[in-house]
Amino acid sequence: MRYDLDDFRIFANIAQEQNLTRGAARSYLSVPATSQRIKHLEEALGLKLLQRTSIGVELTEAGKVYLQHGRKLFAQIELLTSDLQNLGSGVGGRLTVLANTTAITELLPPVLHDFLPRFPQVQIDLRERFSEDAVKAVHEGAAQLCIVSGDISTEGLESQVILSSRLVVITPPQHALVARQHVTFAELLDEEFVALLDGAVTQEFLKQQALKLRRELKTRVQVAGFESVFRMVEAGVSIAIVPEVLVRRLNRAGTVGVCALDDAWARRDYQVCARSFERLPRYTREFMHALIAHARTLQD
Repeated sequence: MRYDLDDFRIFANIAQEQNLTRGAARSYLSVPATSQRIKHLEEALGLKLLQRTSIGVELTEAGKVYLQHGRKLFAQIELLTSDLQNLGSGVGGRLTVLANTTAITELLPPVLHDFLPRFPQVQIDLRERFSEDAVKAVHEGAAQLCIVSGDISTEGLESQVILSSRLVVITPPQHALVARQHVTFAELLDEEFVALLDGAVTQEFLKQQALKLRRELKTRVQVAGFESVFRMVEAGVSIAIVPEVLVRRLNRAGTVGVCALDDAWARRDYQVCARSFERLPRYTREFMHALIAHARTLQD
C-alpha cells in the first residue's frame, strides 16, 4: 500500500470541517476534485472512510483510524521540517492553537504581535474552542497547543499553568451591587446581563452554570466581544460577568463597579498543553515561551 500525503491532508481538512465543501475550500480544491480524491482513496484502501449525512459528513471507524495516524505523520513531518530548517536559513510551518475566549482576547494578541515578525514563514491557525474540546483535539493530534482554563482534565498531556485569574461581576456605577464585595452566581440570576453572542465559549459556559441551578441566564444585550461588553456596562446598560484580566486592562479609571464571584468555578487557572513540550517544533516552543512570558506580566 502506497500512501499519499496530499490525501492525508485533504482528508484531515474534511474531517476538521465535518463538511466536504468546506474541506475542499480549505484544501484549495474544487468539490468534484476533492470528492474524486476521496473516492479513489477509499477504493485503494478497500474501506469506507466517510459517511455522508444531511448536514455534512461523519467519519467511519476506518476513517477515524486513518485520521489518527495521518495526524501523527504530519506532526512528525512538522518536527522534521523544523529540525532541518534550523540548520538552514529559515523557519517555517503551520501552528494550530485552540483556546477559549479569554485567552484569545486577553493573552494572545500581544504574543502574536511579537511572534509573527520573528517567524514570518509560520502560519498560525487560531481557533476558539471549549476547553474540553481543545484538550481532546491536542490528544488526537488536531492541534499542537491548547490554552484551557477551569476544572479540566489534562491527563495524558504535558501542561503548565501560566496564569491564575477569576471571573468577576462588573456593574454600572450606580448599580446596587456596587456596595457588595462578593456575590454568588445564584444571587445574580434575577438580573439581566450584557453578554457575548450565543456560541461564544464563555457565554455557553455561563448558560450551563445557570442550567445546573435550573435557571436561565437572562440577557438584555448581546455583543461580539468582551471589550464591547465592558463598554455597555460602563454606559449603564446592565451587569456582566467577565475575566478579571479584562477588568485590569479596561477599568483603570474605575468607571465600572467590580464584585467578586464566590463560586468555585469562577477561579480560572489558565494552562498551556501539548502532547510533549520537548517534541514540539522549535517555532512552537518559541511561541509557548512567549505566551508564558506575557502571562507572567499580567500576573504581576
